Amino acid sequence: MPQLPDTRGRLTPDRPLADLTWLRVGGAADWLFQPADHEDLAAFLRDLDPAVAVFPMGVGSNLIVRDGGLRAVVIRLGRGFNGIEIEGTRVTAGAAALDAHVARKAADAGLDLTFLRTIPGAIGGAVRMNAGCYGTYTADHFVSATAITRAGKAVTLRASDLDFRYRQTDLPEGAVITSATFDAPRGDPEALHERMAAQLRKRDETQPTKDRTAGSTFRNPAGHSSTGRADDTHELKAWKVIDDAGMRGATRGGAQMSPKHPNFLVNTGTATAADLEGLGEEVRKKVFQTSGIELQWEIMRVGETAPE
Repeated sequence: MPQLPDTRGRLTPDRPLADLTWLRVGGAADWLFQPADHEDLAAFLRDLDPAVAVFPMGVGSNLIVRDGGLRAVVIRLGRGFNGIEIEGTRVTAGAAALDAHVARKAADAGLDLTFLRTIPGAIGGAVRMNAGCYGTYTADHFVSATAITRAGKAVTLRASDLDFRYRQTDLPEGAVITSATFDAPRGDPEALHERMAAQLRKRDETQPTKDRTAGSTFRNPAGHSSTGRADDTHELKAWKVIDDAGMRGATRGGAQMSPKHPNFLVNTGTATAADLEGLGEEVRKKVFQTSGIELQWEIMRVGETAPE
């Protein structure tokens, strides 16, 4: 392993990642880097051997780390990157700020970012994945993001740089988003908080919120393929084609497609990453056989499979 740069943050070798993901599976990263602040992150990336892979990781809400772990420096932003500032109708949030927290703080100020309230994860991931809920997407309110490139340079990214699509963006390889600014319509704080409370009640009624999941497993199909084009429509729901294929409640090892909502992959307590990914692939195969629809993963899968 090459010599890593000095840092004021925390650098941990061979760090298991399972406890940092919502699904609680996966092997170790070669290194976990938790930068102290923007300058620390920029200097680290600038001085890091370009041959060493970098993987920015949020709160692990939408992620399967495979059992063999990650041959990379995993970068996880913490306290220095979770501030929220409001000026007029603009909300600027650090990449580590939780989506739900940003929605609540905005509502306190009479600004409507309520769509973020039920999205698991943090702002960096919401931008990267163009996260959305209730027909509203991150792209609809996005103004700009700040990021540190793999070369250690601070840059401002506009919507045209990211090319927002359904659950996709073109974030430069190895770049780490550090904050994002959104423009939000005004609303009555009390009404906004009431709307979010209703969203939470609906979510708890329809989704396995008490189970170990990573949010939606597959993207809603666009017609008959998730191409990600801007004009795609996603009225057809992934849960419906999974249900129609008879895969609601399907199991493999300790993994299960939730009986409550079949587009949620659940770790029942003993699942490995291989169980979860393998069950997901079984579902994709069965759905294709029964409906001709090729489901696309929404959960990111990274790392190496464990040796046999």
